[in-house]
Amino acid sequence: MASSMRRPIDSLFGRLAVLVVAVLLFSHFAWYAMIRLNRDQLQTRYAVEEAVFLVDAVRQHIVNSPDQPLPSRVQVVDPASKDVPPENAGLDAPLSRFLDDVRDRMPSGSLARIGPPGRPPTLWVRAPGDPNWIVVPVQPLRPPRPLDRQVYWLVMIFASAVGAALFAAWQLQQPLRSLAHAVARFGRGQPVPPVPERGPRELRQLTHGFNQMVQEVARTENDRAVMLAGVAHDLKTPLARLRLRAEMMDDVKTRDGVVRDVDSMTHIVEQFLVFAHDGADRSEGVDVDGQCERVVRSYRAVASGVSTVQTDLRAGPGFILPAATLDRILSNLLDNAHAYGAPPIVVSTARTSAGYVLSVQDNGSGIAAQDLINASRPFVRLDPARGGNGHSGLGLAIVERLVRRTGGEWEIGNHGGKGLRVKMTFPLQVVARVPAMSESAWS
Repeated sequence: MASSMRRPIDSLFGRLAVLVVAVLLFSHFAWYAMIRLNRDQLQTRYAVEEAVFLVDAVRQHIVNSPDQPLPSRVQVVDPASKDVPPENAGLDAPLSRFLDDVRDRMPSGSLARIGPPGRPPTLWVRAPGDPNWIVVPVQPLRPPRPLDRQVYWLVMIFASAVGAALFAAWQLQQPLRSLAHAVARFGRGQPVPPVPERGPRELRQLTHGFNQMVQEVARTENDRAVMLAGVAHDLKTPLARLRLRAEMMDDVKTRDGVVRDVDSMTHIVEQFLVFAHDGADRSEGVDVDGQCERVVRSYRAVASGVSTVQTDLRAGPGFILPAATLDRILSNLLDNAHAYGAPPIVVSTARTSAGYVLSVQDNGSGIAAQDLINASRPFVRLDPARGGNGHSGLGLAIVERLVRRTGGEWEIGNHGGKGLRVKMTFPLQVVARVPAMSESAWS
């Protein structure tokens, strides 16, 4: 999540936003450039049509009503007059194009010139059959202004289009975002409520398939948990009777061996029950640093040969987890480190930018790199010789399930060639909810 906040364009909404803005920018400004070009062409065409019409009207007036005066801005000038402008040269592009269009509309061999600058623009025309120059006013050909009213309309339309498109993109990515959150929860082993099926047809089909998959996995997990819990529960009574009978044996050596075997089987049964339990931990939240110190102290007192268990507790009083969950995590990890690792075993906590960290590490030979991916799989023993002493291959699987159920993430690996380390990270906001959950459990 942190990486998506640092790189917003990497999200679906960010990429849709960039695409929408780029497409709208290109389309709007292409449209604006085309409008300006067409407007200039229309202005020149209208000025040409008006000038040609006036010239034809003056010719008809001279032929039909030579005695009637001409309008004030229309003149007939003798070719020998000094007022006749010279051949135009160096005209700007609009006027040059205007003159070319006028010549195209006149008879072949016609002359067309623009009046002298500094006066109202006029067109001087003389066709081969005209005795005099005909001078008519010309509509000013205004050069395009750098900013006009169309720009403001363009900005308003562009802003409205971008807003509507971004809202549509946001609406489109919302179902995907909900589905992504559900997938993340499913990957952490947390309960996943059905995701609403909305959006385009393909997205609805994807969401429907995901909901069905979650239901099938939940049903399978529930059936397995019920079966495992039932078997484990049914074994507890025969094991209790077996232990009672073992204690009544006269042969001390045989009795101690049977009792150890029964204790190992009882531990395996208890691990089955813990692994099969799928409910939320309603126990009271406890300070992790203090509880770790207490668990390690009692572990040193009860278990033999573990005087080298050390602590490095720096998380502070804000790190709180449910008591039962924390005890099960620590007991499984300490048992695993004592059985397969080497001293010293270090239990450490810390507070980092990513959240609170709890880790347990030993100084044994660790686990081969190719076996790390299977280390937390249920009923998997990486060493075939590890089947004894009450080990069922569920210790790390239970820890992973408890950590993910609490909202945390875990990482298992070898640390610098000095043994195995299990690092668990709990987000600050998840830890903050633990006291509230505990209070609701006791109310």
